[in-house]
Order: sequence, then C-alpha cells, then structure tokens
Amino acid sequence: METLFSVLVGILFAGSIYLLLSRKLVRILLGIAILGNAVNLLIFTAGRLTRDVPPIIPLKSYLPVEATANPLPQALVLTAIVISFSFLAFFLVLGYRAYQELGTDDLLDMRVAEPKEHSEPPLGY
Repeated sequence: METLFSVLVGILFAGSIYLLLSRKLVRILLGIAILGNAVNLLIFTAGRLTRDVPPIIPLKSYLPVEATANPLPQALVLTAIVISFSFLAFFLVLGYRAYQELGTDDLLDMRVAEPKEHSEPPLGY
C-alpha cells in the first residue's frame, strides 16, 4: 500500500509542477493546492501506514498495552493542512485582486513594472 501511495505522491508532484509552470494564474493556484495535498500525503506515507489502535494509554499504566499508531505524522499533516489552506486562501485573494486591477490572468500581460514601450536597460557599464 505504501508503494501505491508513493506513486500517487509522485503523480501529484508532477501534476502540480506542470501547473505551476503555466502562464495562467488559475492554473498556478490549482498547482499550489495540489502541491499542498501532495506534501500532506508524502508526510502521511513517510510516517508508515498502519491499522493500529489510537495512542491512548490506559489509567494506571505508563506504556500502551498494545501496538499503537504513530501520532507524529498525523499531527504534522494536520499542521500542514492548516498552513497550506491559509497559503492558498491568501493567494486566491491576491490573484483575484490582481485580476480586478489588471483585467487579465496571463502572467506575461501582468508585467506592469516593465512596460513594453520602454527600451531595454543597459546591459553593461
């Protein structure tokens, strides 16, 4: 099962990188969302997939009675979900405002700082 998830992580990373290299802002935002999901699945898979019981220690005991699941990857994935969601929400708002101001979602048309009518800057001293 871990091999299947590893292949799925590779496919998600490849798809997200393909979308991130696009010129359209919507595709880049989708690439960011897929990249966040790929990282979450990578962390979860690296923590080993098991069907153990939750890591709850009974009263008057210092160790778990039976084998338990590792809570660290679950905590890391939960943190990564929150971070990637806030990151995506920020970029969605930023992309929407850029589209409102510039009227396009093409990155080459968003070059306001470098207008086309000006000549090239000097390339040497």
